[in-house]
Amino acid sequence: MQRVSFELSGEFVELNQLLKLVGLCDSGGAGKMMVASGTVKVDGKQELRKTAKIRAGQQVTVGDIRISVDGV
Repeated sequence: MQRVSFELSGEFVELNQLLKLVGLCDSGGAGKMMVASGTVKVDGKQELRKTAKIRAGQQVTVGDIRISVDGV
């Protein structure tokens, strides 16, 4: 499993934007489609809310890629 770390600069980041910021998709719109397809999990549970607020300490998984969200 590939691990990616993301440094959160604010209180939260929207899920579709997180996918864009770590390079898993080209745009926020593509991130929304990825979430809608059902392949994205947050803390081990399928997440279908495209703009779910992801906060420090949470983990997002897409296929074999795990994104750890770290606070500043």
